[in-house]
Amino acid sequence: MTTLGMLAILSASLVMAEDFKTINGKEYNDATIKRVEPDGIVVKTKSGISKVYFAELPKEVHDRLLPTSTTPGVAQRELVELKSWVTTIKNPTSFVLLFIGAASLIVAAISALVRNRLRR
Repeated sequence: MTTLGMLAILSASLVMAEDFKTINGKEYNDATIKRVEPDGIVVKTKSGISKVYFAELPKEVHDRLLPTSTTPGVAQRELVELKSWVTTIKNPTSFVLLFIGAASLIVAAISALVRNRLRR
């Protein structure tokens, strides 16, 4: 029950609209933070959806949204690699090219082994 309450509070804090200004001077009024990513935040405003990198945010906004280090850890990097792998496999063209590349490597390895055996 406590965990559920904490999740509700965290979700509500991400949905609340905010006004903030980047260090470059760009203003975001009534911005709803959709998600926090390792390198920045995704916000929704009246003009659309944007990604704002932590390097562009003032320190107080950055610390409020991500109080820990912004450098991605090993688990985060592995998750990004896994997502890119899954995306590649879901795309039929990429999957076929990956399959052809793997098959080419296998054929090249077998050819090298056969050539090596025939030379003896």
